[in-house]
Amino acid sequence: MAISVKKKIWLGTLFLFLLLLVTAGVGIFYVAKLKKEGKNVLKANYESLSYCHKMQQQLNTPQVANKQSLKIFEDALVKQENNITEAREDRVTAELRSNFNKLKAGDTSKENIRSTETVIQSILLLNMQAIHRKSKIAERTADNALSMIIALGCIVFLIAFTFIVNFPSVVTDPINRLAEAIKEIAHKNYNHRIHITNKDEFGKLADAFNEMAERLQYFESSNLNKLMFEKSRAEAVINSLKDASIGIDKNNIVLFANYQALQLLGLHSEEVVGKPVEDIKKKNDLFSFLIDKETTTPFKIVVENRENYFVKEIIEVAQGEAKNKVIVLKNITSFKELDVAKTNFIATISHELKTPLASSDLSLKLLEDKRTGQLSAEQKELIESLKHDNQRMLTILSELLNMSQVEAGRIQLNISKVNPGDIIESAIEAVAGNAKEKEVVIKNLSDKDLPVIEADADKTIWILNNLLTNAIKYSFTNNSVEVKASKQNGNIIFSVKDYGPGIDKEYIPRLFERYFQVPGSKEKGTGLGLAISKEFVEAQKGKIWVESEIGQGSVFSFQLPVN
Repeated sequence: MAISVKKKIWLGTLFLFLLLLVTAGVGIFYVAKLKKEGKNVLKANYESLSYCHKMQQQLNTPQVANKQSLKIFEDALVKQENNITEAREDRVTAELRSNFNKLKAGDTSKENIRSTETVIQSILLLNMQAIHRKSKIAERTADNALSMIIALGCIVFLIAFTFIVNFPSVVTDPINRLAEAIKEIAHKNYNHRIHITNKDEFGKLADAFNEMAERLQYFESSNLNKLMFEKSRAEAVINSLKDASIGIDKNNIVLFANYQALQLLGLHSEEVVGKPVEDIKKKNDLFSFLIDKETTTPFKIVVENRENYFVKEIIEVAQGEAKNKVIVLKNITSFKELDVAKTNFIATISHELKTPLASSDLSLKLLEDKRTGQLSAEQKELIESLKHDNQRMLTILSELLNMSQVEAGRIQLNISKVNPGDIIESAIEAVAGNAKEKEVVIKNLSDKDLPVIEADADKTIWILNNLLTNAIKYSFTNNSVEVKASKQNGNIIFSVKDYGPGIDKEYIPRLFERYFQVPGSKEKGTGLGLAISKEFVEAQKGKIWVESEIGQGSVFSFQLPVN
């Protein structure tokens, strides 16, 4: 029959209680025995001593034979006769009675009194010897009691100590085994089992736990194939991404890295996936650069002896209060190559076209010379038109050369005093055709009497021209674009406002990066215009920014110092 844990605890407590009762019983027994022996000594011997002392006192009185002394003596003698406890005490007491009778009869001689005193001393001696003997017996009893209690106490202590040490394990061992098993299940070790042979509450708990673990194991195995399929499908999707992608969870553990990312890092999947970020950083400089450097500018990576250019984008994925992140590397090598080719092409074409344009300009001047013949009014009008177009072509070529300088990192400024109003008028005139084609009205809301600024007129016009072109491009048909120049805190602020779809706030910080294009935008370009505008503005000690909201349009502004 199985004993329950409750009954085990009850029996253990009862066992300790019985040990306590045994110890207390032995102590009480010996204390009672000592008390009894002490009481006997007081009752039997000390009373005899008291009676003898009273009789001695009466013998020592001057009038020993008077009635009062004899009465006190006789009372003490009667009590002594009733308290005989020792051997020979009855014979000596009888002799004392004989001497008293003589004294009572009037024999007060010295011999009788001395004989009486001698008999009393004999009674005293017998009782004193008895007291001494009984005292020794009591001491032996006390020693025996002390030895017995000490021995019993040691035995009880050893038994209780052994019980206290071993009995808690009856309860704690199964609990510890259960706690260990729960930890194993928490770590998904569903093969772990608890083996308890007892049929008590812990045995039942172990059986229930083993049944739970078996069901969890069955559930895990039944879903394993499905999970593996989902994992394979997720890996296939990640590897199908054209851009190199690395996923990192909230605990800085790498969740995934697709084939493109592993190729760039020069690592295998097992060296990256599931590893802490800090460990990978120590072994791979490129990975360390991607994690630590908060840069949005393009950077170069050599892959298979070929230079490739990338831009980094970090996408944060919220998970409760924590955030996971995905690092995406977009390959812009083709854009970079096109940009270099375009820059070289523009520089070459601009340089080559300047010579024929200069030659045609000289020819037009010769045609205007009267020595070559008289021109009609219509011919003069045609020559003026050709000169205007020729000059415009030269201006465009100059702007193209400036753009190539920016892209090549060799900006050359031609600082002069210019009127902000003239800059705006020139920029509006340059985009008038585009505005008319899209039926967009350009409104000039500039302040009057603006001070002259020291700036590069051509590059400032190019900046404003680029902003106006973008505003027209993203404006709706039959809408308007507002351009304005105003003075604030020693600066002239130029702004271009459109009423287009607006820009999401998360993309605003990246608008002036090279090659960046707002995702989902229908209008496509190279993503260089705003980046070049920023470089032109900053080269003139200015600043450029944008304000925009979805559905409210955008305002692009830049400021240049007056001096």
